[in-house]
Amino acid sequence: MIRAFFLSIGQLGDPAIRRVLVRSLALTFALFAVAGLALWWGVRAALTGWLGAQAGGWSAALTLVVEILALWIAFRAVAVGVVGIFADDIVAAVEARHYPQGLASARPVSLARGMAMGLGSGLRVVAINLILLPLYIVLLVTGVGTAVAFLLVNAWLLSRDLGDMVAARHLDGPAMRRWRKATGPRRFLLGLAAAALFVVPGLNLLAPVLGASMATHFFHRRPRA
Repeated sequence: MIRAFFLSIGQLGDPAIRRVLVRSLALTFALFAVAGLALWWGVRAALTGWLGAQAGGWSAALTLVVEILALWIAFRAVAVGVVGIFADDIVAAVEARHYPQGLASARPVSLARGMAMGLGSGLRVVAINLILLPLYIVLLVTGVGTAVAFLLVNAWLLSRDLGDMVAARHLDGPAMRRWRKATGPRRFLLGLAAAALFVVPGLNLLAPVLGASMATHFFHRRPRA
């Protein structure tokens, strides 16, 4: 995984990957701007409706805290969902440089399927993390339990999302399911590495692209079912 990370870092200057990085960041920030405004006005309206005149000036501060926490949690879902739309370009660029035989046998993923995979990824992240929210709250008393649980859960989710971005080019449905089952424990390490990138300032902006690139190396360097 360390080798895959440095190979991925070294290919960030590739024109195809650079284009995906720029487009995915632009779309992610645009979605966050819209979501941020909607969340701001929604939370302010809810507080005012709930507390009325008692809300006072502190409602703006509370709204800001809620918005920062919500957008921080949502960043992973939105960023990976967005990059999933363009992931085929990343995978193809990595295969062109490192795995030409894989590129020759690949079946390009259509934009429609890429969008469906990206949307599915985002919805899974939101749904599962909302289901586990009570656990996260309970683990707050441990000091680090919430952060560890959040990291492990999202590593598991990323291990599927990133793996599928590559496998979709090479495997049909049944073969992909067998591949997921055969590579589950090792693929979790891929997800864990990508999840760790999301908590490093600066690298978190590159994490979706680096994750897709690392997943390509993982797919072609591991035995398939």
